[in-house]
Amino acid sequence: MAGGWFETVAHAQRRAQRRLPPSVYGALVAGSEKGVTLAENQDAFARIGFAPHVVGHKAERQLATTVMGIPVELPVLMSPTGVQAVHPDGEVAVARAAANRGTIMGLSSFASKPVEEVIEANPHTLFQMYWSGSRDVMMQRMERARAAGVRGLIATLDWSFSNGRDWGSPWIPEKLTAKVAARFAPQALRRPGWLFDYLKTRRLPDLTAPNLQPPGGEAPTFFGAYYEWMTTPPPTWEDVAWLREQWGGPFLLKGVARIDDAKRAADIGVTALSVSNHGGNNLDTTPATIRLLPGIAEAVGDQVEVLLDGGVRRGSDVAKALALGARAVMIGRAYLWGLAANGQAGVENVIDLLRGGLDSAVLGLGKGSIAELGAEDLVVPDGFFLRLGAAAHAEAMIG
Repeated sequence: MAGGWFETVAHAQRRAQRRLPPSVYGALVAGSEKGVTLAENQDAFARIGFAPHVVGHKAERQLATTVMGIPVELPVLMSPTGVQAVHPDGEVAVARAAANRGTIMGLSSFASKPVEEVIEANPHTLFQMYWSGSRDVMMQRMERARAAGVRGLIATLDWSFSNGRDWGSPWIPEKLTAKVAARFAPQALRRPGWLFDYLKTRRLPDLTAPNLQPPGGEAPTFFGAYYEWMTTPPPTWEDVAWLREQWGGPFLLKGVARIDDAKRAADIGVTALSVSNHGGNNLDTTPATIRLLPGIAEAVGDQVEVLLDGGVRRGSDVAKALALGARAVMIGRAYLWGLAANGQAGVENVIDLLRGGLDSAVLGLGKGSIAELGAEDLVVPDGFFLRLGAAAHAEAMIG
């Protein structure tokens, strides 16, 4: 059954699974290899407990903050995710939902909607880029985003081609030709609600990447864009510094898991970084991001705003991340489940759930503001936190 309110993100996911064709749902689950990191991102949050107060609760709580100079009504951002064929309105619906709830939209360069349409729906949009193509090509993409009114750039550099899955990878066509449509038809017919949404628009899901369209050319297919990225030599720190300098505005480096990398990012002047393992879609068995967060936040101090993504499904997860040094979190699958379950209203539902859960945690911990959250509010198992790259950073400092 589609439509209507749902009470948890897990409920939205179950509804999405019933509504989406299996291959589309499988693409959202994603993950890599055995799926260890995919599961641990969520499980690690459950291993952290709260230390609540019984008296002295605050009647009013402040959940607003700023991220890279942009005011937000709650510390939850929409992380950039690729082609969103779960709903005809795709990224535009997500952007509208984020705008209605007073937060920031992250738009993938692999998105199904052009940046101009997304900016119209939410002026507080960050554009995400991979290190893909020549420097001239990347400059053209940045300038298009700048001209559209993008507020900041997200550089995602942690993806490393780990795409095999023990449970099998979904079938994703390069183009929706008549032959492909015939092969896909049995899946789509078993999901009439999803199919009807597209039939009403009189168009099929667009598997191209319009934000990578060259001037005067055609937008590449998702796999064409993927091939360009795979065949582009990986960036150096000098390349990342060049990207930041060319952009010249707020710049977020996404995918940081190590203290030495975080310090290098601070040295080249990034505005913010996100402690991230690409939602478990990268190297499997990489630790959960919440276990890495405190060491990285401590290492960069006030030099860089620290965000976190990976495994956030509840408002209590947001509270735990903030207590351990994050300024805000980014969500991906959570809002995609909402989008699949009920379109724009479903995304707003997810944001409202996270807001309510965060507010409950702030209330129970006896705080009046998210700024007051700290490690003393948590119960953490011995040996839980990890400081990857700390020794390498110390050696570099000595050397």
